[in-house]
Amino acid sequence: MLRITKEFQFSASHRLAHLPADHQCARLHGHNYVIELALSAAPDKLTEAGFVRDYGDLADFKKWLDRTLDHRHLNDVVEDRNPSAENMAMWIFAQWSERYPELTGVRVSETGKTWAEYRP
Repeated sequence: MLRITKEFQFSASHRLAHLPADHQCARLHGHNYVIELALSAAPDKLTEAGFVRDYGDLADFKKWLDRTLDHRHLNDVVEDRNPSAENMAMWIFAQWSERYPELTGVRVSETGKTWAEYRP
């Protein structure tokens, strides 16, 4: 199996519910998020050019990210779940797995030292 990844960035705010009032994440705050898409294919399923998928095909994801999440309050965008990094990874996967059938995982980072990863 071959795997490619591409990293994207956006900035947004959120507030996490179901935490003690004095928890730092319960207060309104923001992050410079890093999103990493992972796409995989077997060697016999590569494109004629030898790609899992052309990186240029991911431009639509970047446009969506900028339009939908960048400089937004995530609680207003992702209304059906608490916008934790874990939930964001699952939500982004659900939004894009049909469009990119090779998508095998989504990683979300809120800080340079933390990642949440969803791989169904």
